[in-house]
Amino acid sequence: MARYTGPKAKIARRFNDPIFGHSKALQKKAYPPGQHGRGRRKKQSEYAIQLMEKQKAKYTYGVLERQFANTFDRASRKSGITGEILLQMLEARLDNTVYRMGIAPTRRGARQLVSHKHITVNGELVNIPSYVVQPGDVVGVREKSKSVEAITDSLANNSAQKYPWIEWNKTEMNGKMIALPMRDEIPEKINEQLIVELYSK
Repeated sequence: MARYTGPKAKIARRFNDPIFGHSKALQKKAYPPGQHGRGRRKKQSEYAIQLMEKQKAKYTYGVLERQFANTFDRASRKSGITGEILLQMLEARLDNTVYRMGIAPTRRGARQLVSHKHITVNGELVNIPSYVVQPGDVVGVREKSKSVEAITDSLANNSAQKYPWIEWNKTEMNGKMIALPMRDEIPEKINEQLIVELYSK
């Protein structure tokens, strides 16, 4: 299964945003990576800014180029604001939903839990990270996996951050997606309009 396996700190420093979670490297070196990181030109072209925003969204949600392009294509065919629909579709991915529920501390960890068959949707085992969770679906931990240390530790350390579109049942170790999130409910610092402009060229 294809996925990004390169350095995370370098990507976070490129966008000056801890998109993979807390990063000490980002705190120590608040400038882009590379030989010319400190003295790099500040001014960027319009295309470069749009491309950077697309790359940031792609790395944030752990999606490869073709997957991202296909997701944008589906979003553009739906009625409504394309950028907002794009983010809703990315948020509805199973690996992202598992991460939002606190079952895994990172999206990369959530992807691994899904791939290793620890997660169910409506009681059925699903091991496809890109599976699209629909409003009303119940995502939970497989019965045999409820004692897995990585899962119990993540839930124990979870700051119980609540997302208005998710309803979590601590006892059953499952959660329901109540609705697709509105744009102002998604905490990611992504300017989706720049992505729309990039693909509109």
